[in-house]
Amino acid sequence: MSDSHSIDIHDPRIRAAIDAYWRSNVRVMALLLTVWATVGLGCGVLAADVLNQFRIGCFPLGFWFAQQGSIIVFVVLILVYCVALNRLDKRHHVEIARLQGEREGV
Repeated sequence: MSDSHSIDIHDPRIRAAIDAYWRSNVRVMALLLTVWATVGLGCGVLAADVLNQFRIGCFPLGFWFAQQGSIIVFVVLILVYCVALNRLDKRHHVEIARLQGEREGV
């Protein structure tokens, strides 16, 4: 008796869908890490002198990015990652269910 929730990872179409899911996951992660590195290192350290010409309240913008901005951006990126991966997971589950249905002849 087979479990209706089991996935045959040896089916090449399902294997391809799983591989595509992980490629998409890594692409999202790489993009978000690039944004974080750019904000954290780029704005907070490398471009601090240029950004210090501008102010947020009474603080220079470069100082603000180094102290607060990169942390805020990191928290926002966590939220973006959660939303993006929830959408990716839904698409992946629909695709796997469709492939399982085709495989089982439903």
